Amino acid sequence: MFDILRPLAVAALLALPAACVSADEAPAAGAETPPPAVYDAALAEQLGADDLGMRSYVLAILKTGPQDAAITDKDQRAELFAGHFSNMGKLAEEGKLVLAGPLGGEDGRRGLFILNTPDIATAQEWVATDPTIEAGIFTVDYSKYYGSAALMQVNEVHARIQKKGIGE
Repeated sequence: MFDILRPLAVAALLALPAACVSADEAPAAGAETPPPAVYDAALAEQLGADDLGMRSYVLAILKTGPQDAAITDKDQRAELFAGHFSNMGKLAEEGKLVLAGPLGGEDGRRGLFILNTPDIATAQEWVATDPTIEAGIFTVDYSKYYGSAALMQVNEVHARIQKKGIGE
């Protein structure tokens, strides 16, 4: 029963704002709609947002590399991954790494980076400094990504909610 009512409820909620505006309050045809009252122009500028609140990034997908199975020494792997996490921290502190995290391993996809540049060549330079990539544990696929400029605040917020560091 709820599956039948859900689309009706969504439609009603979407129609509600239009139903609450009287004809004399509606903008004239062709008139520009003012930005929402909560729009923060200074924040939008600080984050590099366009008029949609978006900006361009590069998405990097880390995939299992050709040397992953060959590097079996636990100490060597621990050192490489310590360098991997240290490098991510450095890139984040420099404002280059916006978001990072592991993936589930499907089709060899092991992790992702969202990088603060619209240029793939620049992102490649930044990511090439990662010891696990230099060693061939990971390879990287790059794609341009257009997403919310609010992602630029992830590292600041994460620092305030992270209780302990990786490996602690």
